[in-house]
Amino acid sequence: MKRDVFRKGIRHGIPIALGYLGVSFAFGIKAVSSGLTVLQAVLLSATNLTSAGQVAAVPLMVGGASLAEMALTQLTINLRYALMSLSLTRKLDGSMGTLQRMLFSFANTDEIFAVASSQPDKVGKWYLYGLMATPWIGWTLGTFLGAAAGTLLPEFIRSALGIAIYGMFLAIILPPARKQKPVRAVAALAAVLSICFRYIPGLNQVSSGFAIIICAVAAAAFGAALFPVKEESK
Repeated sequence: MKRDVFRKGIRHGIPIALGYLGVSFAFGIKAVSSGLTVLQAVLLSATNLTSAGQVAAVPLMVGGASLAEMALTQLTINLRYALMSLSLTRKLDGSMGTLQRMLFSFANTDEIFAVASSQPDKVGKWYLYGLMATPWIGWTLGTFLGAAAGTLLPEFIRSALGIAIYGMFLAIILPPARKQKPVRAVAALAAVLSICFRYIPGLNQVSSGFAIIICAVAAAAFGAALFPVKEESK
């Protein structure tokens, strides 16, 4: 029974792993091009399953940012996972104790959360172990392949492939932005603020980590103030 449930989780995680393979390949190239070694890039992916957080972390690591700046940057970028975890608790069965919940929190990404939440019945630890395993392998393996390729490919090819990871973020933003005005407004403000911190004298002296924090918090506050979500009646 446990084996069957675990295999079911693995099967459900395979499409996620295949998607992660391509994205993490681009991340591996970017990480090596930025100055990390292949081993450092792989360890970063093996211990952190967060694409946006890792992309933001690389320039901070290479630039010698403080631990406080790195921690605040990751907290800002990955705070959504706390809300996703709270939502998912309603789907967990009695086999998910504190230790199992802590382990699952490591791999509670957007895609894994979506698959687990969509299950018709409550989910247990063996299903979630399988659902975590394949995406983690895909993410780590893709990073290794990209990082290794980054040490062999010519510079112009590395630069071209490194841009691919930003295409993933655009693919996430554009579909909802086309349909929802609040998403367009928040994304546009974040982009404008980011440009300001890049090119305006004085502001361009702010480190990349704190610039990300300020842009994210300011855009989110703007969206919450102008486009509040109405509470649904029971």
